[in-house]
Amino acid sequence: MSKNEGTIDRVLRVVLGLVLLSLVFVGPQSWWGLIGLVPLVTGLMGSCPVYSILGISTCPMKNE
Repeated sequence: MSKNEGTIDRVLRVVLGLVLLSLVFVGPQSWWGLIGLVPLVTGLMGSCPVYSILGISTCPMKNE
């Protein structure tokens, strides 16, 4: 998979994923916090399948 997420997008996804995952252990302790795995994994990989389907990219273009 090619990268289609920019730096800010990736950081926000990782932070959001960690916050949602914290709901499993702290606070309401809900299993819904496992949804945080989705933004966490896509943020760490740098590629979002939904972005690929829609043809969106927040990754800056490289001039070659």
